[in-house]
Amino acid sequence: MADVRVGIIGCGGIANGKHMPALSKLKQVKMVAFCDIVEERARKAASEYGVSGKSQVYTDYRKLLEDKSIDVVHVCTPNDSHADISIAAMEAGKHVMSEKPMAKTAADARRMVEVAKRTGKKLTVGYQSRYRPDSQYLKQYIQKGGLGEIYYARAHAIRRRAVPTWGVFLDADKQGGGPLIDIGTHALDLTLWLMDNYEPALVVGSVYRKLADRKNAANAWGPWDPKKYTVEDSAFGFIKMKNGATIVLEASWALNTLDVDEAKCTLCGTEGGADMKGGLRLNGEQFSRLWETKVELGTGGAAFYEGVSEKPEDIEARQWIEAVTRNKQPTVLPEQACTVSEILEAIYTSARTGQPVTF
Repeated sequence: MADVRVGIIGCGGIANGKHMPALSKLKQVKMVAFCDIVEERARKAASEYGVSGKSQVYTDYRKLLEDKSIDVVHVCTPNDSHADISIAAMEAGKHVMSEKPMAKTAADARRMVEVAKRTGKKLTVGYQSRYRPDSQYLKQYIQKGGLGEIYYARAHAIRRRAVPTWGVFLDADKQGGGPLIDIGTHALDLTLWLMDNYEPALVVGSVYRKLADRKNAANAWGPWDPKKYTVEDSAFGFIKMKNGATIVLEASWALNTLDVDEAKCTLCGTEGGADMKGGLRLNGEQFSRLWETKVELGTGGAAFYEGVSEKPEDIEARQWIEAVTRNKQPTVLPEQACTVSEILEAIYTSARTGQPVTF
C-alpha cells in the first residue's frame, strides 16, 4: 500500500492530544508537513511526529498546500478558520479532516459541503465519540430494531465547573461560542447519528452567561479571567425534527449541578430505551414486565480479534485513512456535520432573537 502523505495545519492542543498520536500509529501514514502561526510549535511537532530530516515546517498554510505530494490535510485550528483552510485544501487537491465543529457558522459549513462535492475530495469532521464502545454497541442495537422508532432524545454535554482557560476557548470571535459549540457539538452529533435523523424542523434555544463574570471562581483548570470570557457558560436547545421526534440538547462549562455527563445521550423509542448514564443501560418491556440491563463493555477501547485495543481517536484516524486509500465514504459525512452546525447556530439565533428558528 502506498504511503499516505499528511499535512497538519495547527499544531496546538487538539493536534498533539488526538490527531498526531493517532496518525502516528498507522504504518501507511507519513506526516510530512506541519504548519502553525507559532513556528516553534510546528517545529516541535515535526521533530516528534514527522519523517526524520524530511518533514517541512510552515507558518502559512497556503505554502503547505502548494506541496502537490500531500494527500491529506488535518485542520486543527480555531473554529473561525476551519472553513477557509478546508476549502483551500480541497481546492488544492487534498482530502480534509477538520476538527469539530465543522465551522464557526452554518453558512461556512454549507460552503465546505459544496466544495467537497464540486472537487470530489473527501471531507470529514472529528466526531470521535461515535467510535466509543458504548456508541458502537448502541448503534448496532438500534439498527436491529432494539429501540423501535426513536421519538424523544436528550443530548448531554454538562460540566459542573470545567471551563477551559487556555487557547482561544473563551474568545467568541475565534470560536463562535462556548460550551454549546465546543462540547454540545459532540453530544448532538452522537444523538443525530444514533437516531439516523438529520432533518430538523424547528429549534428554540436559551443561552446563559450567569457565572462567567465571577472572579476567582472554582474551576477544574483554575480561575478564569472574566474579561476574556466572552462566550456563554451554558446553553440549551429544544429541537423538533420533521418526523415529529424531539431532541433536548444541554451544554455547560459552568453550571451548579451534580448531574454531569459529556458527549452522552438518552434515547426513547417505541420498543425500548437507552442511556449512557454511568455506562450503557437498556430498558424495555417483555411478557408484560418491565426490564432493564447494563451492558458490560469492558474497559478501554474496542477490542478486535487479534487482541489489540483501540481508543476512539485511533479508530477515527484508521477509518478515515481507509476511506481515503480505499475510496470509501468517511464515517462522518460532511452533510451530517453540516446539520449539526445548522442546529447549533439556530440555538444561538433563537436565544438572541427570542424567536424559534424554522428550517
